[in-house]
Parts: sequence; structure tokens; C-alpha cells
Amino acid sequence: MIERLRPLPSAASLRLIVFDLDGTLIDSRTDLVAAVNATLAHLGRHPLPEAVIASYIGDGVHTLVRRALGDPEHEEIVTDAVGFFLGYYRVHKLDHTYVYDGVLDALAAIARALPDTRIAVLTNKPVRPSEEICAALRLAPHCFRIYGGNSFETKKPDPLGLETLMRETGATPEQTLMIGDSDVDVLTARNAGASIIGCRFGLAPHTLVDAPPDCLVDSPSEWLEAIGVPHNS
Repeated sequence: MIERLRPLPSAASLRLIVFDLDGTLIDSRTDLVAAVNATLAHLGRHPLPEAVIASYIGDGVHTLVRRALGDPEHEEIVTDAVGFFLGYYRVHKLDHTYVYDGVLDALAAIARALPDTRIAVLTNKPVRPSEEICAALRLAPHCFRIYGGNSFETKKPDPLGLETLMRETGATPEQTLMIGDSDVDVLTARNAGASIIGCRFGLAPHTLVDAPPDCLVDSPSEWLEAIGVPHNS
């Protein structure tokens, strides 16, 4: 069910729609959890429950690994663990990761109905695995840009990535919409002056309670109704 908290821009006015990746376009929870627990096993530590690891996702790999390690004092421990994590995840990133039902249809409908609107991905996941995942899962053809957590000197919720996309497309904040599943995405949009749809089906919807978006949806198909794009467009 769609819950509208603030007005969104009209579909006709949109020039840029920016999607988060994990928890918004794809369910990568199982593979991220496996990579974290493989890293912990490599370090001789006990595995963590899936729900605990999932609550750490969203702020980039370094922060994910640091949290899983219990925020150790010595930075070299985190650096070594991140190196192992990335090596493991590079091989196993698509073992169980899949596109949420309705995502590809929704992206295609947006492209048909709004031919002057550009679609992009902005994630805190490193850019190379992000690009490879989007290519393998047929998301890439819909996107004019895929930016990751190491594409810029700062990550979300810093607005640099979103502002770069706006500059590249000539879109104003009023012509820009972000879609994500966490408070990180909401804050990113707010920091850039853009609108934001929050996804209740993602990896971190509980964080949307304290950082409410402009609109809440329960499925990718509801993006279309929220934006004002016909399902059969």
C-alpha cells in the first residue's frame, strides 16, 4: 500500500530518477551475510546471525565489516578484513542475489512513459561489483550511470554522488527523485534537495521510521503509481 507523506514531483517534471541498489533493486542479503561470516571465520571468529549482519548493511563495505568486527580499536584489523571480504564477495556476489519481483517491469515502464527522464544507480557498495551485478541481472541497460561507494571521495548520505548525477543530466533538485530502502537514502535526497520514495520491502525499512521519506511503498510495482506512470505504459 502506498503511503504519501509529502507531495512528489509530477511524472512529467521528472528528469532524473536515482535508485539505491541493495534492498531497492536487488535482494543481496544472503550473499552479503555469507561474505561477512566467511570473513569472520577467516579471522577465527564466530559467525553472526543474519538479522544482525543485515542491520549493518547500507553504509559501505568498510563500515559493514567494522560493525561485524565489533568496532575494533586497531584499523589494520579492519583493513585486512575488508580485503578478505572483497575477495570473497567478488567470487560469490551472485550466488543468491536476485532482482526483486516487478523491478525490471517497472524500469521498462518508466523508460517508455518518461523518455526524457534518466535512470541511475547510486549505491554505497563498491562500484565494480555493483556494475557487474547490474550487468548480470539485466539492470544495466536501464541505467545511464552506475556509481558506487568508491566513485567519489564521500559516500551517501553525503549528497555529492546525487548532485553529480543531477549536474550530468541538467536536472534540478525539483526534477530529481531518489528511491531507496534506508535512512541513508532519505538523508541523501534531503541533503541534495531531491524527493525520495522509501521501500518497505528492502533490507533496512526499519530505519525509515526515524527518517521518513516523502512516500512509502510495499513493492516495486507501486513505484509506478507513486510517480504517476501507468502500469501498462
